[in-house]
Amino acid sequence: MTVMQRLDSQANDFNATLERLLAWEGVSDAAVQATVNEVIARVRGEGDLAVVDFSNRFDRLQAAAMSDLSLSRERLRQAHDGLPEAERAALTAAAERIRRYHAHQRQDSWQYTEADGTVLGQQVTPLDRVGIYVPGGKASYPSSVLMNAIPAKVAGVAEVIMCVPTPGGEVNELVLAAAWLAGVDQVFTIGGAQAVAALAYGTQSVPRVDKIVGPGNIYVATAKRQVFGQVGIDMIAGPSEILIYCDGLTDPAWIAMDLFSQAEHDELAQSILIASDPTYLDAVAAEVEKLLPSLEREAIARTSLRDRGALILVRDEDEALALINRIAPEHLELSVADPQALLPRIRHAGAIFMGRHTPEALGDYCAGPNHVLPTSGTARFSSPLGVYDFQKRSSLIGCSPAGASTLAGIASVLARGEGLTAHARSAEYRLLPDIGKE
Repeated sequence: MTVMQRLDSQANDFNATLERLLAWEGVSDAAVQATVNEVIARVRGEGDLAVVDFSNRFDRLQAAAMSDLSLSRERLRQAHDGLPEAERAALTAAAERIRRYHAHQRQDSWQYTEADGTVLGQQVTPLDRVGIYVPGGKASYPSSVLMNAIPAKVAGVAEVIMCVPTPGGEVNELVLAAAWLAGVDQVFTIGGAQAVAALAYGTQSVPRVDKIVGPGNIYVATAKRQVFGQVGIDMIAGPSEILIYCDGLTDPAWIAMDLFSQAEHDELAQSILIASDPTYLDAVAAEVEKLLPSLEREAIARTSLRDRGALILVRDEDEALALINRIAPEHLELSVADPQALLPRIRHAGAIFMGRHTPEALGDYCAGPNHVLPTSGTARFSSPLGVYDFQKRSSLIGCSPAGASTLAGIASVLARGEGLTAHARSAEYRLLPDIGKE
């Protein structure tokens, strides 16, 4: 029996089985919600004192004050300079590629002038201050620092505040080095809901931010959902996902390892392969069985593949593409001869990896595009994190006297139709007395 279940699009129960496979609900239970409510309330009321208390309790620290939970820019530089040469070079190369890609996303203000002199447009400005949350301890992700902080800096955000927990006092030097390269302005070694609350409401030491981005555990996700509206957030992310469509000509071992690249994240991650050749699915299944024991995180990957993974047999390319759009995956690999030809028919995917030599893992670290992507089918209406998430737009309207008179005539009729006479009269004051007489 293979690790991954097999699905056939022609089976009577295919749709129901697929829906069960894809189902994921990131709802916090009552205990998590109660803890988050307590943390947020205390941080709002007590500030630094509550943050220190929760950090000591949840992260097994012995901090006496917030000064024990902050790191200087000099400390970040030391972490960078102290890295082994290979790690420093790889981190630098990744940062440069991410910065270069995101520079293309930067939007500029624009205006145009109508014939009567009325000016319309849009002013694009960066957010003032952004908070990024980075998981800490053994599960440390320097790539997340780069992917969250660099787009903010490219957008022109003046101040980026990073929160990274250090459970048991464990500090990850790669994470600190990434913060240095990305231009992070301040670092606090706090995590969980207390970090989210501190960023959202501010404390005596932690400045209040305009938006919070970055992944975290269920407490972090619940807190982000709770403070949304007080601050902006990027998204409430679900488990990692990969969907691979293969024409049956890629080395099965490559595809198996690509499936593992998501399965090793956690037990709830999802890895799915779609193909129209049953013998190819057999070959991949055999490679999964063969290679899985070689993984350091075998137990996690095995659970993920068993519970949420699938090898799906479809009739043809049309059916595969329809299934892709139905699933709207976070990561989509098109392991086919001509991936470009398929792009016009793909409507829903967070990131699309084109061709046999483009594994999703390259996008996680250094290709350039952002690895913060919509999950759980939200690619139907959401986009990857980018520079645009750290910019806001203000509409510009500047009427000439003639333009104001023209618009006032229209606005007056509509306002009176809505029963808003003050609106109508405000507009009518701008009517020119001789308008329309010529």
